Amino acid sequence: MKTLWKLSKEALRYKKLYLLAITATLSLTLLNLAAPRVLSAMTGIVKDGVTAEKLTDIKKLTIILIGLYLLRIVFRFMSSYLSHEAAWYLVRDLRTKVYNKLTHMHLGYFHDKQTGDLMSRVVNDTRDFELLYAHMIPESITNLVTFAGVLIILLTINPKLALITCAPIPLIMISGLIFAKKVRPYFRVSQRKMGELNGKLQDNLSGIHEIQAFGQEEYETGRVDEKNIEHVKAMLRALKVSAVFHPAVEFISSIGTILVVAFGGYLAYAEGLQVEDIVAFLLYLSLFYQPIIGLSNLVENMQQSLAGAERVMVILDAPNEIEDKPNAKPLTDVKGEITFDHVSFSYVDGVPVLNDVSFTCKPGEMLALVGPTGVGKTTITELLSRFYEPDSGRILIDGQDIQDITIESLRQNISTVLQDTFLFNGTIAENISYARPDATMDEIKAAAKAANIDKEIEAMPDGYNTETGERGVKLSGGQKQRIAIARAILRRSPIIVLDEATAAVDVETEQQIRNAINSLAGKRTIIAIAHRLSTIRSAEQILVIEDGTVIERGTHDQLVALGGQYARMNDIQKENE
Repeated sequence: MKTLWKLSKEALRYKKLYLLAITATLSLTLLNLAAPRVLSAMTGIVKDGVTAEKLTDIKKLTIILIGLYLLRIVFRFMSSYLSHEAAWYLVRDLRTKVYNKLTHMHLGYFHDKQTGDLMSRVVNDTRDFELLYAHMIPESITNLVTFAGVLIILLTINPKLALITCAPIPLIMISGLIFAKKVRPYFRVSQRKMGELNGKLQDNLSGIHEIQAFGQEEYETGRVDEKNIEHVKAMLRALKVSAVFHPAVEFISSIGTILVVAFGGYLAYAEGLQVEDIVAFLLYLSLFYQPIIGLSNLVENMQQSLAGAERVMVILDAPNEIEDKPNAKPLTDVKGEITFDHVSFSYVDGVPVLNDVSFTCKPGEMLALVGPTGVGKTTITELLSRFYEPDSGRILIDGQDIQDITIESLRQNISTVLQDTFLFNGTIAENISYARPDATMDEIKAAAKAANIDKEIEAMPDGYNTETGERGVKLSGGQKQRIAIARAILRRSPIIVLDEATAAVDVETEQQIRNAINSLAGKRTIIAIAHRLSTIRSAEQILVIEDGTVIERGTHDQLVALGGQYARMNDIQKENE
């Protein structure tokens, strides 16, 4: 009920469509209740013999009946289409809402999540809401009103026979409750298995190069088939319960029909029950059990929808550990001074990644972070953008604690170039202008020139309109990295983060990119993570990090003269050049 209440609040924005659909549904139900009465009246006229006067009455009733059936078409269309329209708009809204929630979740949320499973929740699980709101609501109303209306009419025809008709209802209700309790866990498992299947598919399609390179096509096909079988088995378990439940409901309903026919025959013999009343009773009898059987079908749809709804609500109800404070202010007129004040951080409690890190980078300076892989260099840059929160200490920009700044304005002032460059499936121009969609082509070209990628782009058949493919698959690693650098330059952020920005380029291209980076010196504050020390020799400050702690700091010349860890790294790289 809690889940249904939350979903109902989402559906309220389409209350006009639902009210129209419900009105049409009620009208349709009343028409369905009226038609058997007209047929019964016609039967009564025919039973006593047809005269010219009665033939006129039959014609009138025939016209009324045709009118009822025509109106039924109109109201059935309105009931079906309007409810589906409202339901699909709701599905659209929920998909957007779930996606928006995911895009604003802190990065730690995704550490133990499969992309394919999250996609399944956004697309597949939300789709099941259509069953709930396009079928459950209007059909439940139709069935309940039809049941109540038919019961009242049957009581007016013959109370004794009506009570006999109600005999199977308690059994149907009990079986429905048992079914709902048993089937929902199976649907829940089925939805989870579908998420796992999507996760495996997404994983394999992203790693198709590795699968083919290592000749693991058949192996991975087997693993996908395992996930596929698990989903099918889970769904079949749910359908097996349904396959038992629905025939059981129909059998119990048929018992009621048998009782009515038998007892109706007795009443016709003992109490003189009229033929037209028996005909009316039999016509209404199908209407009486139809909503009961319909409700039993809706129970199945409801369990499937609620199983999906629960998975969706897990995302919507998930707390976001990184949000704006109520009094957070936008970051404006940024100079670019960065301060880490005794910052410590751990991804997992008890396993520190950074330990009491402190430094200050003045506006326009380049700060370089060097050290072995996994010592916390990238973590420092992610803390700066508030993808994670420090366990202790403060991070300041221009003297302002970033926790007092709105996240949107903070990230607008920081441009990042990651080692694992991500390009969207689109043109090169679209990827460069992603940070500034309103940028002109001249500005895009200027950024590409600054990143030393302009000549290569112009040499391509379609130039800046060249399609990059998914994740930039049509480009080389060096091209992707320089496009990412152009994207960061185009944004004109006062702070630029370069996380191994020259890792995938050759020595000549590295020199050209280094020249582009150096041209930004004094204009932007740059934090550069580098294993190639040649790219950060001109940095005003170099921090050597080991085990999450700054063990050395200074300029290139100062650290070489110190003869410590940095000097040893420099000597090794010189030997390998």
